Amino acid sequence: MPFVVRTLVNAAALWVATQIVPGVSFDGGLLAFLGVALVFGVINATLRPLTKILTFPLIIVTLGIFALIVNGLMLWLTSSLSRSLGLGFHVSGFWAAFFGALVVSIVSALLSLSMRPRADYSRPIRRV
Repeated sequence: MPFVVRTLVNAAALWVATQIVPGVSFDGGLLAFLGVALVFGVINATLRPLTKILTFPLIIVTLGIFALIVNGLMLWLTSSLSRSLGLGFHVSGFWAAFFGALVVSIVSALLSLSMRPRADYSRPIRRV
């Protein structure tokens, strides 16, 4: 998925989290929110794979539940970086980050699925 589309998907998912999850809030305009989505995307592209590799044994032992904790910590880190950059995104605590990350993951997955190009099954399969 192109970078701009992925950033817009992140922005939409983060906006839904600010509307649904108590403790996840945003004070600012559209441009600042796109900045938050950009910070979230950079964190997910750089730190999240590293943390998933380092916590792989815990993810296996907990049957994937610990991956939700890693996602929550990435959202909490996004909040800290956004606050230091003056973007106005705030997560009040661990549980808000946990449930916010869960909402962001679900919304992002649904939006990503809806934006994928559909396969063309109207043409017959040609065997050689």
